[in-house]
Amino acid sequence: MIPYSTQLIEEDDIASVVEILRSSHLTQGSKVKEFEEAIAHTVGAKYCVSFNSATSALHGAYAVCGLGEGDEIITTPISFVATSNMAIALGAKPIFCDIKMDGNIDENLIEGLITSHTKAIVPVDFAGKPVKIHTIHKIAKKHNLLVIEDACHAFGGDINHQKIGSFADMTIFSFHAIKPITTGEGGAVVTDNEEFAQKLRLFRSHGIVKEQLWHSDMVEMGHNYRLTEFAAALGLSQLHKVDRFINIRETIGRYYDERFEHHPLFTTIFIDPSHQSARHLYPLLLIPELHCVKEEIFTQMQERGLGVQVHYKPIYQNSFYKERYGEMHLSRAELFYRSELSIPCHQKMTMENAKYVADTVLEIIGKYTYGGCNF
Repeated sequence: MIPYSTQLIEEDDIASVVEILRSSHLTQGSKVKEFEEAIAHTVGAKYCVSFNSATSALHGAYAVCGLGEGDEIITTPISFVATSNMAIALGAKPIFCDIKMDGNIDENLIEGLITSHTKAIVPVDFAGKPVKIHTIHKIAKKHNLLVIEDACHAFGGDINHQKIGSFADMTIFSFHAIKPITTGEGGAVVTDNEEFAQKLRLFRSHGIVKEQLWHSDMVEMGHNYRLTEFAAALGLSQLHKVDRFINIRETIGRYYDERFEHHPLFTTIFIDPSHQSARHLYPLLLIPELHCVKEEIFTQMQERGLGVQVHYKPIYQNSFYKERYGEMHLSRAELFYRSELSIPCHQKMTMENAKYVADTVLEIIGKYTYGGCNF
């Protein structure tokens, strides 16, 4: 089975982790700081604060900007549930904005959703493709809002050679196993705001300030969201390879672009040549006439060894959200969900793998015609 995304762990990665396992500190040593400094330098941010997951990092980012009861964030429904869950955990409400057919939030609809309760705009770089961050910034500045970019799909991406992570008030990255680089589980917040960085460090470590000798003081509420030393060691080793990993994903993505160009039964997502997508996912969008046979197509691809997946069911369609906020409908988000199918694209693949994936996709989908569904 060729998974839609997976980690590539090499011998130097293993050696880096083993070195820490044989050291005196498995947590709260120097490797985490080294990893954070390297991430900040790579993306062009002043500060990086690591967490044991991107979910924890989102929780921290929302908390340190004061998000709380009665506040709202404007975000996308096409994301993993953590993007909105962590706002709800603090008593805030997610306001879902419809998307464009590239999976990213429709920046032209954001301003119409802003109210006196809005605290932040939280765009997601779907599949690694950068959002229209400059337009979103202008809207946020006009209304005195924060931009908290969920770039969990986008580490290593850029816009005109400026790295994702250097645009928003805070940017969240994921280092989960299927992301371009991994710490196993893990995440980070990058920011140029020193006050946010200081608060984030407190938030991830029980809100405790260490003083002299054994003396310490808990100055605010916090959690144990720390990244381990061996996870940081793995992340640092992987970070040295991020350009190679992204280049492999990009090469496979471009190969698919060529193989699938102008196909009558599905489309792909256009990437602006001035942007570098992290290519976390490679989405196909089936035409509406094939929606009714999507499960059939999905099953056939899995049977042929393609670890396909669908990203994502609109968050508001989950039972928790329907019970809490009632039914809602966003037309393009729902069309995107019915259309989307993610096929394998990652740094562990060879071009022979990519050819097999493309051949298999074209063979399976090519068996269907426009008369697939009844309307």
